[in-house]
Amino acid sequence: MNDTTAQAPAAKTSPLVTGDWLAAHLDDPAVRVIEVSSDPERAAYLAGHVPGAAGVFWKSFCWHETDRQFITPEEMAARLGVLGAGPETTVVLYGDPVQYGTYAFWTLTMAGHTRLRLLDGSRTRWLADGRPLAEGELGPAPVAYRPGPGDPSSRVGREDVRAHLQDPGRVLVDFRSPEEYRGERVMELGQFDHGAERKGRIPGARHLYFRELLRADDTFKSAGELSAVLAGIGIRPEMPEEIVGYCRLSHRATLGWFAMRYLLGMRNVRIYDGSWTEWGSIVGFPVEN
Repeated sequence: MNDTTAQAPAAKTSPLVTGDWLAAHLDDPAVRVIEVSSDPERAAYLAGHVPGAAGVFWKSFCWHETDRQFITPEEMAARLGVLGAGPETTVVLYGDPVQYGTYAFWTLTMAGHTRLRLLDGSRTRWLADGRPLAEGELGPAPVAYRPGPGDPSSRVGREDVRAHLQDPGRVLVDFRSPEEYRGERVMELGQFDHGAERKGRIPGARHLYFRELLRADDTFKSAGELSAVLAGIGIRPEMPEEIVGYCRLSHRATLGWFAMRYLLGMRNVRIYDGSWTEWGSIVGFPVEN
């Protein structure tokens, strides 16, 4: 996406924004930037982040306080309000690493916040461009946020996935690494191999490693390039079948969901949020290698 397509926060266009767009809106009171970290200590955020950005740990921000469940509209409103974002605030998200930004985007979409943007390239491109960083903790003034209705329609559960394994109207896409998909590991290379009791994949799932949707700087490939990547596994933007993506914990799957839904205009895309961590540990659920 190039800078000429960036619009004002209220515009009904792609939610993907460039570094130039964000730099021009850093002082806009109607915009709140949030860095979503995989690190509970948020070390990278504290060392340097997009100026004005709040820093959150993904579980604390996206999940219920105690249950393995997503935040409700009421919980989302409380958490955004503390960060200085109200229902009319345009929230710009970016992840560390990149897929944590799309995961939070998906979570907030389900909880009912519609004014969302995603920084293309996340921290990676922002740093590569030599843009300014701020250090320390941001403490914005809290604002009131009256929640509206949520929309969990993009989420599917394990029973739904199992019931449709032979459904010709649904395509399952595994966004994990090749080693995970082949049943050699349950975690990406370079990390402690844990996260499920069994190795393998959901029967019938097609494979698309999420990095194939991105350039080296974590920006999304062009719409034409994305369409070509998807065509490689038999998926076309105009196809009527429903697409359900999964990975290990659904972070990488949300990046695929974002690319298909918002960059290619595909509305029939959903996510199995339990993903392989859940499926690969349930007694009696089928596994393919």
